[in-house]
Amino acid sequence: MFTGIIETLGTIQEIQKDKDNLHITVETTITNELKIDQSVAHNGICLTVVAINGTKYTVTAIDETIQKTNLGDWRVGDTVNLERAMKLGDRLDGHIVQGHVDQTGTCVATEETNGSWSYTFEYDEALNNLTIEKGSITVNGVSLTVVNSKKNQFSVAIIPYTHEHTNFSDFKVGTKINLEFDVIGKYVSKLHANKL
Repeated sequence: MFTGIIETLGTIQEIQKDKDNLHITVETTITNELKIDQSVAHNGICLTVVAINGTKYTVTAIDETIQKTNLGDWRVGDTVNLERAMKLGDRLDGHIVQGHVDQTGTCVATEETNGSWSYTFEYDEALNNLTIEKGSITVNGVSLTVVNSKKNQFSVAIIPYTHEHTNFSDFKVGTKINLEFDVIGKYVSKLHANKL
């Protein structure tokens, strides 16, 4: 379990294909605090540390993960948002995040608004996910509040700290992002789908 509060950024150093899997090596400042078999969220994708070497560590993604996330688009040099699993007893500053991406979405608008930023994303409504106005959403692993919730679109507002300390500053129109919908919203959408 995660909270959606990004600890730091990592830089992809190497991507190796192995059958249907990808081995991804990331460099970051928290490598010395990691352990083999530890879960780390990468842009909201929960991946297991399989090797550590100095300031770099490696995770493996299977085909299921590659197909359901934006991981297949990652390139050497890309920046990823990193969060280690939460500890029991810690404050839950964001919201409950599983690290299981529900689907991808696409950035359709960005706007700087006098000290903050607004981003609008579209997603495929056929997968029966939905956002709730002022509810929680995870975008590339970042816990955010939904504004302007629509059937297949929503917006978020980003404060300067989040813009500077996540990869939101790299987003532009057309950027593919990972979405994990709030567990309460998932429950409501399943109820709604069963009534149709």
